[in-house]
Amino acid sequence: MPTLLLLNGPNLGRLGQREPQVYGAKSLAEITREVGALAAARGWTLLARQSNHEGELIDFIESQHQAEALIINPGALMMSGWALRDALQDYPGRWMEVHISNLFAREAFRHSSVLAPLCHGFIAGLGSDAYVLAARALLGAVHD
Repeated sequence: MPTLLLLNGPNLGRLGQREPQVYGAKSLAEITREVGALAAARGWTLLARQSNHEGELIDFIESQHQAEALIINPGALMMSGWALRDALQDYPGRWMEVHISNLFAREAFRHSSVLAPLCHGFIAGLGSDAYVLAARALLGAVHD
């Protein structure tokens, strides 16, 4: 069974509680269930991880090189996660970067991602739907 990885970086474990006017009311558990249901309907397994520590995300990616696809919301690591960038550059599957808020309508320091030049797709500003849209794109791109 093919595997989809779902990674979330710093502070995303508080989705649904942290600044709901920016990040929405859905919890990370709810988002994970939605993506998991979509993956299961297509015959995929979902493995999800959230960490506030870059090294833990890197360890997870390195341990899952057999997985066909990956979705990552790196949070603030998009701006400073150079080691995470190296791990994603080495990841052999297709992957997408997602962000809940419209980064370009926010502070200027959020307008650039060190990861985005490497990803197969980038979704921002569509709320938690970004995760499901990325999953649909990856699930279709890998095996259709």
